[in-house]
Amino acid sequence: MPYEVVDGAIPRRLTDRPGDPERDRALVLNRSKGNCITCHEMPLPADFQGTIAPPPLAGVASRYEPGELRLRLVDSKRINPESNTPSYYRVEGLRDVRRDWAGKPMLEAQEIEDVLAYLLTLR
Repeated sequence: MPYEVVDGAIPRRLTDRPGDPERDRALVLNRSKGNCITCHEMPLPADFQGTIAPPPLAGVASRYEPGELRLRLVDSKRINPESNTPSYYRVEGLRDVRRDWAGKPMLEAQEIEDVLAYLLTLR
């Protein structure tokens, strides 16, 4: 699904269906999908939470607009080329991608919207 970046944000949803914050909880904890908890401290019960990605995600919805968060999920390198956060949706122009992931997004469009829906609950 194509997307358009406008003033440092992706203002339009990537899907026709809104995101589901409950589906996202599973994604951020899933080590083979989003795996957000490996780098980010999150307000979730987990055996392990990373601290290498500052600041903690608690309150992230108060710091960013939905379109800004969507861009951070889709292509964090566009905001900060030195970011360790992967581009979860962008597939073009990447380097050092495992062959089995080449041309494939880490998260599907609906999964991006689900993660965003969850992040927007963190005020």
